[in-house]
Amino acid sequence: MKVGDKIKFDFAGKQKEGVVHKAFENTVYLKVDFEKDKGKIVKRKMAELGQKASKDKKEKKKK
Repeated sequence: MKVGDKIKFDFAGKQKEGVVHKAFENTVYLKVDFEKDKGKIVKRKMAELGQKASKDKKEKKKK
């Protein structure tokens, strides 16, 4: 998962689409457009999204 990737996730019982704003090893910040709040940042755990962090991030942490 990299910055700029579009992913779908559950929000309030519905599927929402967001763009990855920041991605860390266990947490991801998504920029989501809601009806009355455009560009809101939503924080989710990687485990909730069923994704793994990109290999680039993991390789940098090993060094």
